Amino acid sequence: MNERLHSVLAQRGVTPELLAEACEVDPKTVGRWLGGRIPHPRHRHRVAQHLRVEETFLWPAPQALSRPAAGAQGTELLGTYPNRASVPRETWLGLLQQAQEQIDVLVFSGTFFAQSNPHVARMLAARAADGVRVRLCFGDPSGQAVTIRGREEGIGDTLAAKIRASLTYYRSLLTVTGCEVRLHDTTLYTSLFRYDDTLLANPHIYGQPASANPVLHLKWAETNGWFDTYAHSFDAVWAGARPWTPDHEGTAAHGQD
Repeated sequence: MNERLHSVLAQRGVTPELLAEACEVDPKTVGRWLGGRIPHPRHRHRVAQHLRVEETFLWPAPQALSRPAAGAQGTELLGTYPNRASVPRETWLGLLQQAQEQIDVLVFSGTFFAQSNPHVARMLAARAADGVRVRLCFGDPSGQAVTIRGREEGIGDTLAAKIRASLTYYRSLLTVTGCEVRLHDTTLYTSLFRYDDTLLANPHIYGQPASANPVLHLKWAETNGWFDTYAHSFDAVWAGARPWTPDHEGTAAHGQD
């Protein structure tokens, strides 16, 4: 049984009959897909497009986590979302659970990252236990960049408060081998979420919260392409960020509701 397809259909409120109509196939065919049969490539594409989810999430390929050969040519942009809320929760969870080498997160507050998945710290710790390198980089709530961003969004000190609340979810990771949490004080043009060779880039638009801005879904395809550009920017910010030391910074003891 394809549990992921079942789950996405339920979340979207799409019946097998409606999906069959959208893909121009018999409802019995959709029933076979739900039972585990892998559709023809053109149908996989139409299903993923109609349900607004990554095709490889519904039908993971055995080689999906392997890195293409150096210099390989291909399409890096797997898809786009009009805003961050449009990215299916199953996509966030699937990418995190499937990561085999590294997970990198670059945000100001990233409040949604924990509040949409209250077990995120536990899941990250589990991935680290399996050898995945986890690097989380948040905005420095006492830094100038956060002050400027809060003013630009018209929320003043609220952004700094959101960061302090968000950080409390990750306190347990400070003692987990393979996990690091740092604070940056840089102008953040894009929030980044990297899982091995897949990356979600959430550009920032002046005066708007990151959640209201588009998301690019990228897959590494060639050296010095979009993916590498974003990955290198993460490394640059990470190198200049400082370790998070909650006991010396007055971070709240509990996360926000």
